This record gives sequence, C-alpha cells and structure tokens, in this order.
Amino acid sequence: MSIYIRKATPTDAHDIASLAKALTDEIIVKTGAQHFNVDITETTELCRNLMEQGKYTVLLAVNGESDTSIGFAALCESHALYTEGTFGIVQEFYIQPEFRSQKVGSTLLEEVAEHAKSLGWKRLELCTPPLPEFERTVNFYEENSFEVTGGRKMKFVVKNA
Repeated sequence: MSIYIRKATPTDAHDIASLAKALTDEIIVKTGAQHFNVDITETTELCRNLMEQGKYTVLLAVNGESDTSIGFAALCESHALYTEGTFGIVQEFYIQPEFRSQKVGSTLLEEVAEHAKSLGWKRLELCTPPLPEFERTVNFYEENSFEVTGGRKMKFVVKNA
C-alpha cells in the first residue's frame, strides 16, 4: 500500500467532515454515550470556514492507489505560559480502521511534528477518548513519543443569550 500525507485545502472539507463523523461515531459506539452529534453538512461548512480563516490546519493521509482520504490530523495554534509560548493542539486525529496497524498513523504524526517544527511550536498536546475503551489509542500515542500528563478533559457549554 502506498500512502502519502498532504495539507488539506478548504475543498477537502467534506472528506474531513466525513472522517470526523466516523471518529465521533466510533467514540459513541465504544462508550455507549452520545457525546457528539455531528451533522455532515454543518461540519463541512464549519471545517471550510475554519480553514479559510487560517484557524484550522488539516493534514490528510491519502491512499495512493485510490487517491482517497483514509485519515486526518486537525491542528490549531494556542498559547500558554506553562508551555513557554506558542504550541499546537491536535484537535482530531483519525485513521480508518482498515488502515490501522500499518504505520499510517505514525507517518501522519511524523508530518504533524514537522508542521509543528516549521511553525516554531514548543510542543503538541492532544486529548484521547476515554479509557478503558481507548487504551489502545493511548498506547499508540505513547509509542509515538507522547506522554500522559494527567488530568481530564472537561467542558463548559456557554449559553448565548
């Protein structure tokens, strides 16, 4: 299998939205809880807008034989004192199940790291889905030099008037 990684453009928004939906659907199925409600049409438009505004960078893993997207890493830039400045957040990361354990994810993470270096980011951070359902995911990130730093991801829904 030949795969390559490329930077996505806003015209890839539908493919990215479809992969994001597959990611969230997998989390819902494995945890048995409705954490997300991804609508493809809305997500496609949101993705396109964020990319056009330069707020969201996506690297696509592409199957060279079929020229189809098989995975993605979505990145954004953030800033914090504890990171000593600017850093990157891997907001979403997904490889279609049939392409896992074939080094696609590792290759994609290598490109993410190169992108981070090119922007002068001090570090990358990401949040994994909940354990124990996603222990294999945590192991994958650890095998690719990410460290567990503790804590839990939390959210607060801001209700606009």
